[in-house]
Amino acid sequence: MSATTTPQTLSEAHDHARRVRPKPDADLLTWQAFHLRKARLHAEIADIDRGHHHEALYWVGYEQRKAAEFAQLLGK
Repeated sequence: MSATTTPQTLSEAHDHARRVRPKPDADLLTWQAFHLRKARLHAEIADIDRGHHHEALYWVGYEQRKAAEFAQLLGK
């Protein structure tokens, strides 16, 4: 998978997330945006990688919860 190719499998989505993960000291808004993007990506993967549909849906919920935690920290 090239840098411009959209992940097509759950494994590729995890690899992509590792490559674009913010630095540990990134601001809260950056982390929230990262988790929201991961939730959207996993939702797409759930439709594409049908063999991992339910696992991808789990990750959608997880990433949405993480984004909500950052939203709470931001006072949103």
